[in-house]
Amino acid sequence: MAAFEALIQERETAEVSDEDLLSEQRSYYQARAPEYDEWWQRQGRFDRGEDELLEWQRQVAVVDDALASFGATGSVLELAGGTGWWTERLARTADHLTVVDSSPEVLALNQERVGRPDVRYVVADLFDWQNDSHYDVVFFSFWLSHVPRPRFGEFWSLVASWLTPSGRAFFIDNRNDPQPGTPVNDPFVIKYDTDLHLRRLSDGSEYRVVSVMYEPGELQSLIEAEDWKAEVQSTRWFVFGSARRS
Repeated sequence: MAAFEALIQERETAEVSDEDLLSEQRSYYQARAPEYDEWWQRQGRFDRGEDELLEWQRQVAVVDDALASFGATGSVLELAGGTGWWTERLARTADHLTVVDSSPEVLALNQERVGRPDVRYVVADLFDWQNDSHYDVVFFSFWLSHVPRPRFGEFWSLVASWLTPSGRAFFIDNRNDPQPGTPVNDPFVIKYDTDLHLRRLSDGSEYRVVSVMYEPGELQSLIEAEDWKAEVQSTRWFVFGSARRS
């Protein structure tokens, strides 16, 4: 226990750069690839009972309907595609779909789930990816919360550089539960800090992960401050919406 507490103290007091955090975060998602779907499906240690599962599914359906209304057609780029839960939906409407993620482990699961030879997969860090193509839609889910706040504007500039002049973006992310009562924390998060989690995987390994939880109004204001026109919506557990250049 003393060694564990010393590790926490060291991590709290050390100077940590955004690059260090993003590197550690990439390692985390590579290692978490086999566990991710348990979280999304609310299984195993993420099982909170049938009522919460039904509510989770209801809210996912709300977001799914919003994406369907948005219409991710034409040439579509998915950032941080993960294991493919949203890739499956994008593949139904996109004429051409490119999926980028820094983890080859999650992209392998994505490719297996989607099963579409016409989907292009790219292993790359989003902040370093060199790409000359332009897309009608850029989509990203559960990624914006993992962008350090100082790099928020840089990220949206990258999104703009990947879009056609009339292109649009659609995003989905987690939201802090706004309802009163005792919050139920994810079991893999062993310490919460401002915009930062310390997370532990099933094998006992620990990683620092950026976790910026935006409220809808705040997120809309921040996006529009980067010269976008945005429409941000929310459910109890999700924040989502669309944006286009002003």
